[in-house]
Amino acid sequence: MNQILISTVVLSEIAQLQAISVQTFTETFADKNTAADMKKYLQDNLSLEKLTDELNHPASMFFFARIGEDVVGYLKLNTGIAQTEGNNDDAVEIERIYVRNAFQGLKIGKALFEKAVSVAKERKASYIWLGVWEENHKAITFYEQNGFVAFDKHVFVLGNDPQTDIMMKRTLI
Repeated sequence: MNQILISTVVLSEIAQLQAISVQTFTETFADKNTAADMKKYLQDNLSLEKLTDELNHPASMFFFARIGEDVVGYLKLNTGIAQTEGNNDDAVEIERIYVRNAFQGLKIGKALFEKAVSVAKERKASYIWLGVWEENHKAITFYEQNGFVAFDKHVFVLGNDPQTDIMMKRTLI
């Protein structure tokens, strides 16, 4: 198996970021949501314009996971004012961590997760947190196995469907 390389996404890679964002979100959630809600979410949240704004935000970071030349997964981290809940300078949020279905089981998610923890530690954050859909049992199990505990819930709107995310965190210090 080829080595997993993690690299910072740059603006010239925005089309690749959009492609993997749409692909992985669709692979993960299309079978449990309506086509209309999926279409609205993808248009509103994963357009080139929206992703460009997010990539250019100084408190957000994107990373690609690659095997050879293939982009096989990605990670989005938020700090400070970019966080989706609150504005905690002492925390780092994992907003998105996705791996293409064809590459599941190759420890790519683990490599992206370890990158997130590394960034959080470099920033001297006291904890790292995320929101995960309450129906995404595979992801919840992954996070629990990696030291995360539930601490709250929030609403995530997919298209026109308000869904419940479990907010989980892992203390770093």
